Amino acid sequence: MENQEQSITRGYREPFPHFDTEAIHTGQEPEQWSSLAVVPPISLSTTFKQHSPGEHAGFEYSRSGNPTRNCLEKAVAALDGAKYCLAFASGLAATLNIAHLLKAGDEIICTSDVYGGTNRYFRRIATEMGLKVKFVDCSNLKCLEAAITPETKLVWIETPTNPTLTVIDIQGCADIVHKHPGVLMAVDNTFMSAYFQRPLALGADICMYSATKYMNGHTDVVMGLISVNCDKLYERLKFLQNALGAIPSPFDCYLCNRGLKTLSLRMKQHFRNALAVALYLEKDPRVDKVIFPGLPSHPQYELIKRQCTGVSGMITFYIKGNLEHAKIFLKTVKVFSLAESLGGYESLAEHPAIMTHASVPEEDRAVLNINDCLIRLSVGLEDTEDLIADLDQALSAAHPGLQNSVKLDDLLKQLK
Repeated sequence: MENQEQSITRGYREPFPHFDTEAIHTGQEPEQWSSLAVVPPISLSTTFKQHSPGEHAGFEYSRSGNPTRNCLEKAVAALDGAKYCLAFASGLAATLNIAHLLKAGDEIICTSDVYGGTNRYFRRIATEMGLKVKFVDCSNLKCLEAAITPETKLVWIETPTNPTLTVIDIQGCADIVHKHPGVLMAVDNTFMSAYFQRPLALGADICMYSATKYMNGHTDVVMGLISVNCDKLYERLKFLQNALGAIPSPFDCYLCNRGLKTLSLRMKQHFRNALAVALYLEKDPRVDKVIFPGLPSHPQYELIKRQCTGVSGMITFYIKGNLEHAKIFLKTVKVFSLAESLGGYESLAEHPAIMTHASVPEEDRAVLNINDCLIRLSVGLEDTEDLIADLDQALSAAHPGLQNSVKLDDLLKQLK
């Protein structure tokens, strides 16, 4: 007999074939090292001996290319179903390099609900460099189509969005964008990882990540990634990677490469834990609204199943009450840590309006419903019952006398 988890998770796209094999073996061939090391070694050298001036074995200076970084880039390209991948010092460094594909006077259309750092970069830095930036609700394809002008050269979407978890139709956006020659479409895939979503297969020109999050998955690396299929686009981005110099260290590349080996295992458990947490919160009288793309109540639930193989551990909810209730909840959690970032093995909780999205203008936050009661959760890999018990006690602290009618044991039985 089908349980609640099976009924909710049925109908997603099929998992990408050979994913785990690619994650473990692509770019990791022992034959590339004289030692035949099974695990790619960390190459810390900043420079490499040349046979004669201009003749070398593929590496000359570590900013331009590094053996450890090369292993990572090959592995990520395979997982994205891409021809090429480039690694950068952070997700924002990757964003910066994409913006440098444009020139002064060009226009960027950015979906209105994005990571606060992306919003800040486009609004306060890219515009000062002569780029025009327009924020548009790209979940409404008609709005996107109406916004494109002859000056538009880049459409930037993030799906699900941060922090309100709106899902955007990647294929629908790509179909509109590619009616206009010379316009690129980039997708920030940070919230989904390569395991759950492949934007390039849905028509995007560029797939980027803050690999700090799920792709690395261990909260110990700051890094960005860009994957593309177009030879010309790759050559330009490769030039920018070297010329701008925002590259990751070999040690960080080693750590991220290691994180990829367990990506599928981690994402499956993130999904399972987040689904249990979302189902629990959805029945809680201390919660006004739960937003989780894996719930049938999510307005784009059918879309997420069409374009994704599953859903990550990101949940947003509105606690009943006001800012004081949100603060009590966030100060009381114990298994969840009150901290920024997301996508690691540990569970995190944060207040977007005060923390990650404080740089977004207040009037824009109001339009996006990023208010004082909004709380974002990154559900980690701890035991499900401990996560739910922690949320329950923190909600009880914020709302004494109220309790969830859902029994934890009953919910866990339904999910097993």
